[in-house]
Amino acid sequence: MVHEHSDATSGETAALALKILVAGGFGVGKTTLVGAVSEIRPLRTEELLSEAGRSADDTGGVDRKVTTTVAMDFGRITIRSGLSLYLFGTPGQDRFWFLWDELAQGALGAVVLADTRRLEDCFPAVDYFEHRHIPFVVAVNCFTDARTYGAHEVARALDLDRGTPVVLCDARDRDSGKEVLVRLVEYAGRMHTARLLDSVG
Repeated sequence: MVHEHSDATSGETAALALKILVAGGFGVGKTTLVGAVSEIRPLRTEELLSEAGRSADDTGGVDRKVTTTVAMDFGRITIRSGLSLYLFGTPGQDRFWFLWDELAQGALGAVVLADTRRLEDCFPAVDYFEHRHIPFVVAVNCFTDARTYGAHEVARALDLDRGTPVVLCDARDRDSGKEVLVRLVEYAGRMHTARLLDSVG
C-alpha cells in the first residue's frame, strides 16, 4: 500500500504512506509494539482469552496473557518528513491465518517479532514472508526473564536467508520500536531496488 498526494496549490508532494505488517507468534508483543510506536490511538481488536481459546492456543510462557487479537491491530507512525508507515499487526494463532493474505496485499515489508523462550513460534511467519518474497526483519523482543542471545545466534537458529536483518528490541519502548521500523524500511528499499535492477538487467 503506497499512497502519495500532492498539494496542487504549492506544488509540493505530501506524505508517502507505506504499509508494514507486524507478525509473530501468540503473545510475542505485536499489539504492544504497534501501540508503543503509533502516533494515533491504535485500533485494536483484542478480546478476552476464553477457556476454549486457552485449550486451542499454546499459552506456555505467556500464562498471564488474558487477551488475544482476533483480527488486526492498526497504527500509524511518521518516520521522517514525507514518510509515514501504516502498521498492521496480525493475529498470531493458526486459526486466524486466513486474514494474512488480505493484510499482506501491497505491503512494503514486515516485522517478525520473536521471543527466544518460544522461538519456534515465529517459524510460520518467517516461512510465510520468505515464500512470498516479502522483505522482513526479525525483531527479538527482549523479555526480562528470557536468556539473551545475539543477533547472529538467532539468525542461525531460524536459518534465515543471508542478509535478513535481526535486531534486538523492547516492544514497549517507542524509540526501540521506531529503530526496528527504520531498519525494515532501509532493508526493504535495498531489496526492491535490487529486484528492479535484476528485472531490467
